Amino acid sequence: MVELVEEFISYLSVERGLADNTLISYKRDLGRFLGYLKSRRILSIDNVTRQLITSFMLGEKDRGLSANSISRELACLKSFFKFLTRENRIKEDATSVIESPKLWKKLPFTLSIEEVAKLLTMPNLRDLIGMRDRASMELMYATGMRVSELINLKMDDLNMDVGFVRCFGKGNKERIVPFGKKAKEGILRYLDKSRPAFLKKRISNFLFLTRRGRPMSRQAFWKTIKKYTRQARIKKEITPHSLRHSFATHILERGADLRVVQEMLGHSDISTTQIYTHVSRDRLKSIHKRFHPRP
Repeated sequence: MVELVEEFISYLSVERGLADNTLISYKRDLGRFLGYLKSRRILSIDNVTRQLITSFMLGEKDRGLSANSISRELACLKSFFKFLTRENRIKEDATSVIESPKLWKKLPFTLSIEEVAKLLTMPNLRDLIGMRDRASMELMYATGMRVSELINLKMDDLNMDVGFVRCFGKGNKERIVPFGKKAKEGILRYLDKSRPAFLKKRISNFLFLTRRGRPMSRQAFWKTIKKYTRQARIKKEITPHSLRHSFATHILERGADLRVVQEMLGHSDISTTQIYTHVSRDRLKSIHKRFHPRP
């Protein structure tokens, strides 16, 4: 069964072009499932039944896994068994009639426009690192990029004259996103002073670099956001994608078309983008409740 999993992961990588992080998640979920089968002494995929899969899911629930995680695991198993059926490795798809748990969509944490403005003023522009941090945060808020897209930006991906950046999202899908004056000012300042000092005599095509001239990591950017959030005394729960979520929420609140926002965020399914309209509606309701004389 391990070989079947490897074939499936290879298919997801080569034919569907899924991102490395997604492949790692699929492999981890399937590894857990294979471990469960081994504990039940099931050595052939042909002997896997709906009852076994349901029992595995219930066990995941009992060990404290969230509904979102269980739903993700089931989606992984469904995709795996569908692949095996299509490749004639099994006669019947044991997951075909198993329904995913009904889930509430989890609304992303967002900052207000005022909180974002305060956050972006925290980096010290007299400091080389501060210039880099200001530029990277301004660009993320200006474009709604994912953290992984931001740290993997190359110099060739920037068009400073027109104000566009080229992103490579999930599945290596390319998209072009505009950015405004504030982000442009921050990037030009960083390119003029910080980046050459970080590089010294080294050569790198990555846009955002560490003090040692190496590409920034996800963890480094995450620590950067947390540091400035503390300095700004923002009490909200912040995630690595807080600026991305805030970008989407703010431009939708100001009248942007949902399809355009979907394109800028790189969502393949518009239902993923629609979650930000719920955030906007919740904010409107809270404002109404707070200020209306008869709430």
